[in-house]
This record gives sequence, structure tokens and C-alpha cells, in this order.
Amino acid sequence: MSRIGKLPISIPAGVTVSQKDNVVTVKGPKGELSQFVDPSIVMTVEDGSITFTLNEENTEVGLKQQHAFHGLYRSLVNNMVVGVSEGYKKELELVGVGYRVSNQGNLIEFSLGYSHSIFLQLPAEIKVETKSERNKNPLVILESCDKQLLGLVCAKIRSFRKPEPYKGKGIKFVGEEIRRKSGKSAGAK
Repeated sequence: MSRIGKLPISIPAGVTVSQKDNVVTVKGPKGELSQFVDPSIVMTVEDGSITFTLNEENTEVGLKQQHAFHGLYRSLVNNMVVGVSEGYKKELELVGVGYRVSNQGNLIEFSLGYSHSIFLQLPAEIKVETKSERNKNPLVILESCDKQLLGLVCAKIRSFRKPEPYKGKGIKFVGEEIRRKSGKSAGAK
């Protein structure tokens, strides 16, 4: 059995968990999320905790796949419980001369050194805030209760201008270390 799958999930106050036809729904102060759970995994909710066990009668998937699902669905449901109770937050930093960002509601406009501006319409589940202070790199702050959706949007934003290893220009997460390379002049002797 999976070491992660065996761990119980404690349900915080204000969060309700319900299950119907292999679909788990988690409601909390930050929102509501749903997730399909494979029939080879049995989920039980009791005494303020959620536990996952393997369904011995289900032989449609192999035992190896069942063990993989055990840890996967436990992690997905745990992310949902944390998301609806506390929420998730990611900060992206734009490093480069003339790089700018602004937003109007959920529409973000990026100026990243291309000949045109890049516009991105965010889903309604994500709250966005942009900060542009003098002598500091512009920041994009994203908040959501859905960890998967937040990661997907961050990856999309980062793909507009990935950090390059020579000058470190591009869009990066706050606190991320970019592995730097020395240029041509360092190698010539």
C-alpha cells in the first residue's frame, strides 16, 4: 500500500465533504471543488477525517495501478480540503528592462519586450493582483482554492518569457533560483 495513501486527512471546521457516485465534493469558506475517485479506491468519511483503502473486489485495474491510485486520490482530495479552507497563493516576478504587467479584473496585460502586448483572460476561480513599484520588479500575485488550476495558469504565464540563464531575464516565481551560466568571455583564455 502507498505510504501517502494510508495517511488520514483531517477535516477542518467549516469544511464539508460529501461523496456520490465516485465523485467527491468538498465545500468550504473559500469555494467548492469536485473530483472523480476511481472505483478501485474506497473513501470513507467519519469522525472528522477521511481515509482511503483499496477495493479488494475491484479487479478491473491491476494491483500496481491500484497502489498508484491510492496515493494519487489521497493527495488530490487533501489539496481540495486545504484549498477550500486556506487557499493557495503564487507570486510571479518579471525580471527585465521594460517588462510591465497590469490587470483590469481578470484580464492581464503583459509587456515583455515583444513587438506586441500579451493579453491573458483568467478563469473566474482565480483572483489576480499586480504590483509595480519604482526600482522593483513587477509582481503578479495569483490566489485560488484550486491548486491544479493555479499551477496551470502559472505555467502558462511563465511560458510567455521563460527565465534565461545568462542575464536571468524572464518570468520567474518569487524566491526561485535561476541557474546562471557565464558567457563567451569567461571561457576564452
